[in-house]
Amino acid sequence: MAHALPLGPGAPVLAFDIGGTDIKGALIDEAGQLLGLRRVPTIVSEDATADAVLGQLQQLATSLTRDFDQVTPLAVGLIAPGIIDDSRGLVHRAVNLNWTEVPFRQLASSALGLPTTFCHDARAAGAAEVALGAARGFSDVIVIVIGTGLSCSILLGGRLHSAGGFAGELGHSIVDPRGLPCACGARGCLETVASAGAIARRYEELTDTPPHGARGVLEFAEAGDPIAQQIWGEALDALALTIAQLAAVLAPDAIVIGGGLAQAGPALFDPLQKRVDALLTFHRHPLLKPALLGENAGLLGAALQARARLKENA
Repeated sequence: MAHALPLGPGAPVLAFDIGGTDIKGALIDEAGQLLGLRRVPTIVSEDATADAVLGQLQQLATSLTRDFDQVTPLAVGLIAPGIIDDSRGLVHRAVNLNWTEVPFRQLASSALGLPTTFCHDARAAGAAEVALGAARGFSDVIVIVIGTGLSCSILLGGRLHSAGGFAGELGHSIVDPRGLPCACGARGCLETVASAGAIARRYEELTDTPPHGARGVLEFAEAGDPIAQQIWGEALDALALTIAQLAAVLAPDAIVIGGGLAQAGPALFDPLQKRVDALLTFHRHPLLKPALLGENAGLLGAALQARARLKENA
């Protein structure tokens, strides 16, 4: 089945989004259509290598090219979470994948037999929003992705800022030094209160009732549940504080928010904008905008990078 996407014409490529829970893959044809979107559970290697995932990528690539044999991919775009040096194709650390110092781009290119690009998933999603979505037209913009975790991509002066893979770890900015412990080893990280995963987890811990994700907590809050209202309010406060700090330091024109939490729409953006504006004085007040490309923004970004690689080598 083909899904129309705003990619436009270009070289056919494979795109894979490697997450700690699952891997998404698709073949993008010359018209920019996404063909045969697949999703499989990620196999995490206990030996801290990428061998298991490489095998999964090979299987997915074989399946996609077999089912759509009229399309011959010329390159591969890969994305994953973690501390990733995009320019070197190197994973310094990916906790959810149990990878440390893995030269993943080189390994994947050898396994798949095609020119390969590799970058951080949030930076890829941000690049796609800049090229095709809600961040288009802004020179200074931050794209925040809120899901199980929380990270961002930073575009300054029209250029993506990655700092060797260490930029954009917004979820691990501190909002309360005496706050909840984080998996990274610190306390009070933004991710512990404002990620979709944290919102749902905190509600279950306090009520012994598992909600239907963060959206379920919001529904409880709107229905008058005081615990849900507290958790949702604290998440908004933490996000507003972090966005105000970004405004003070980087002065972006806009901040685009994507990921599962952004599906809350006005219930997120209206009170968040009010909180941010109340914290700022002389600063540039960034416009808060919902992302437009949905859950496949990362795949689009991966495809864009793969196509760009081919143009560079043409």
